[in-house]
Amino acid sequence: MSGTGYQTLLDCRRRSRYLRQHGFSIDQIAVILALDHPATPLRLYRHAAGLTAAQVVTAFHHLSDTTGAGLRESRLYEHENWPETGRRPSLYTLRLLARIYGTQPSHLLTPAMLATYTPRDQQALHRTVG
Repeated sequence: MSGTGYQTLLDCRRRSRYLRQHGFSIDQIAVILALDHPATPLRLYRHAAGLTAAQVVTAFHHLSDTTGAGLRESRLYEHENWPETGRRPSLYTLRLLARIYGTQPSHLLTPAMLATYTPRDQQALHRTVG
């Protein structure tokens, strides 16, 4: 992780912890962080949760019901940089990341990003993850 990226994460962790102590939800915190940090919703939610990419990958593997490739840090970064660069995350990936971050999968995408999925997939992404 680059120095500035890590400093951003530390700042977001501090702010997120403070906001949670004052009753803000993860969704509200992600919106607040977006005011100061131009990033995709997927990255903002990771920062709102105060997690490093390595921590997310570990949590992802604990929740994952698949064996094999799973998620690597480099792939998480690709998903966080999409659509400018990188790769579009699968429905499965978004659903697991939403569970890790404590939000709905559709909140991890902008409306324009969500529109790139099929209508059936969009409906699935709007369902609450338990």
